[in-house]
Amino acid sequence: MAVNYWLMKAEPDSRIIKGMDVKFSVDDFECLKTTAWEGVRNHEAKNLMKSMKVGDQVLFYHSNCKDPGIAGFAEVCKEAYPDYTAWDTSHPYYDPKTDKDNPRWYMVDLAFKSRAKHFVPLSLLRHIAALPSNTPPSSIEYLGEDGVQSIKTMALVTRGRLSVQKVEQNTWDALQLLAERGGWEDLDLKGKEKGGKRGTAKNAKAGAGSKKGNAANESGEEEVSEEQGEKSAAGRGRKRKTADEDEATPRRSTRTRAKK
Repeated sequence: MAVNYWLMKAEPDSRIIKGMDVKFSVDDFECLKTTAWEGVRNHEAKNLMKSMKVGDQVLFYHSNCKDPGIAGFAEVCKEAYPDYTAWDTSHPYYDPKTDKDNPRWYMVDLAFKSRAKHFVPLSLLRHIAALPSNTPPSSIEYLGEDGVQSIKTMALVTRGRLSVQKVEQNTWDALQLLAERGGWEDLDLKGKEKGGKRGTAKNAKAGAGSKKGNAANESGEEEVSEEQGEKSAAGRGRKRKTADEDEATPRRSTRTRAKK
């Protein structure tokens, strides 16, 4: 069976909701080893999760923070099953339109695989997406023209805000190369490559595909309006997933993981 590739977002910074810290960083994920991806209340993201198979590969992405980007790698270890937090009346993501007999929302389980050897910032990916040609900067020449093109077309830079995204294999390969080899320290990710080797990076045309354009401010931080959920094991490791693009307001899960 063919392996599919995905990108899934979580928030690494502390945020206290109803007395609970709902952050879920790569540190938390590495500590927990496995986690349910609950709290998704966007139908497109839900349907993507329902299509996931055991063994599918996942980019673990830090979002809604000062330096968003790819922080690690994970794998789907349990296929979609009903998200029982939806019929928990005490849960922030409680949905009165769903119940155990008629589940509306689903989640998958992920297993932590590894950290990215080099954190791959969103600012780098946007810099690459804004290049006037597919020729990579000299410091990441190893990426090749195909790698540059694959990044220019990935959902993260063309659409951005959806918290669960499909990733093509060629894009996955390019991102793995970046995470393994690094080398972009000589790039000015707010403008041009140091030394003037490349032109200034303008907004990628593909970025206009997002409903609200690129979800970033001058610091490179994404908009705080992405679908979220959290969990904990033994009272720790709570997480929030980032809100999807049709969510009107940020949503945080404050539920400590309980038995189903």
